[in-house]
Amino acid sequence: MLSDIEIAQSAKLKPISEVAAAAGLSEDEIEQYGRYKAKIAPSVMARESADGKLILVTAITPTPAGEGKTTTTIGLADGLRRIGKNVVVALREPSLGPVFGVKGGAAGGGYAQVVPMEEINLHFTGDMHAIGAANNLLAAMLDNHIFQGNALGIDKERITWKRCVDMNDRQLRVLEDGLGGGKNGVPRRDGFDITVASEVMAILCLATSLSDLKARLARIVVGYTYEGKPVTAGDLKAAGAMCALLKDAMKPNLVQTLEGTPAIVHGGPFANIAHGCNSVVATRTALKLGDYVVTEAGFGADLGAEKFLDIKCRVAGLKPSACVVVATVRALKMHGGVPKNELGKEDLAALAKGLPNLLRHVSNMKNVYGLPTVVALNRFPTDTDAEIALVLKKCAELGVNMVLSTVWAEGGKGGEALAREVVRLCGEESRFTYCYDASLPIKEKIGAIVTRVYGGRGVAYTPEAEEEIARLTRLGFDKTPVCMAKTQYSFSDDAGLLGAPEGFTVTVRSVRVSAGAGFVVVLTGNILTMPGLPPVPAAEKIDVDEQGNISGLF
Repeated sequence: MLSDIEIAQSAKLKPISEVAAAAGLSEDEIEQYGRYKAKIAPSVMARESADGKLILVTAITPTPAGEGKTTTTIGLADGLRRIGKNVVVALREPSLGPVFGVKGGAAGGGYAQVVPMEEINLHFTGDMHAIGAANNLLAAMLDNHIFQGNALGIDKERITWKRCVDMNDRQLRVLEDGLGGGKNGVPRRDGFDITVASEVMAILCLATSLSDLKARLARIVVGYTYEGKPVTAGDLKAAGAMCALLKDAMKPNLVQTLEGTPAIVHGGPFANIAHGCNSVVATRTALKLGDYVVTEAGFGADLGAEKFLDIKCRVAGLKPSACVVVATVRALKMHGGVPKNELGKEDLAALAKGLPNLLRHVSNMKNVYGLPTVVALNRFPTDTDAEIALVLKKCAELGVNMVLSTVWAEGGKGGEALAREVVRLCGEESRFTYCYDASLPIKEKIGAIVTRVYGGRGVAYTPEAEEEIARLTRLGFDKTPVCMAKTQYSFSDDAGLLGAPEGFTVTVRSVRVSAGAGFVVVLTGNILTMPGLPPVPAAEKIDVDEQGNISGLF
């Protein structure tokens, strides 16, 4: 059996100019980055043509067994193209942290991938580096301002802005820097976030133009004065230079699937830390190019989909036409308590115990958000007919169809049945609504997500969180959406609570404002904004030969 990278490397790619032409882009509307990558001009987003149908792909709560959300997203797009639809797929850019860590790449898998896979998973067009540079320029200007006399009266004990690097490096979580005295800076406590957790990443993904980008950058709160007044990037006169670094990164990236379907891959905030969606610019551009646009949101529907719908769609005025919830029998059995090494055996009791996880996600999409919804069940060879029949029965009881997907093994051919069901759903009336009203107090918005989406009983707040909520409310930051930072492995804030737990309380340990992105970040549990590497990092298996061929990526 070929590995993902071997499948990608054996594919015959079309020149990106051909992919662009097939998507309706002129030569003047793309900037080529080699033969197989290009940037798309911002003017495409402003076309007067009608928008296509927007399809959101999300999933059950992740498990080590894997669900295949990105693979399904790509395979569905290829399936739509195979049944004659004009389609564009819109994805996030992978982060180097997971690529070299435990998760691996994020370009799909098997015969449902976006290519060139190695370049997309590594440096791509340099967007991540530009975001990191802009973030760290602001950090440098902040510390320089304090060193040069601190005219703004910034309290160095209340600085909230961190440096970033796009790598899993736990050593950088908590630091003391500016050491050495004299011209070596001002000593203070500091730390790093991973680049995809930077507010600059969130801003890039929510901005609609360079002017909007610059305005959002200027609103970033980097800390507070001794009197408690917020200090912004605008106060430090950093927004213009930051925007200059991000000028090209704002343009969406065009690549292709293994079957030649146009794919826009742009932006990549983590969904357990940030809002977990590709850029508004990419989605709006795709909607001008395709009659159908297939996109995804990170991790399970309680994280990525919730934020896609309550944050991105609200900010950008987007209205999805349908939703696909991805699941596997193997993952559902893990939610039912089966160890990973025993998932190949039929176990209807464990499957029945794990199914409520899928059903809660589906119910949320259908009943909380009002979206026409289908379940895509990625079929594995070990799945039995009885197991598949049980999933089909439980989905039918909830009023949704379940469609088998074999896109990993068959590409677009294995996604045709799902594509037909999605087209049917797009013909239904969408009753799309949000989980909460953004004008509600911060605590009421948090409570709505915990009770309506997670299925929890309520919320507990640490004294620090209570104090921060009161301060942000006084400062006028309370009328924005909330971005929940929570473990991806459970509906709750406890990664060990699998399935669909009930009666739990979510503990909010701190709250902070992302004023430029336009939301309040709510940190729960032990969520980290700088991940670490596992005992055996994926990086140990990655290599390159004398001809420049990369191996070991997955």
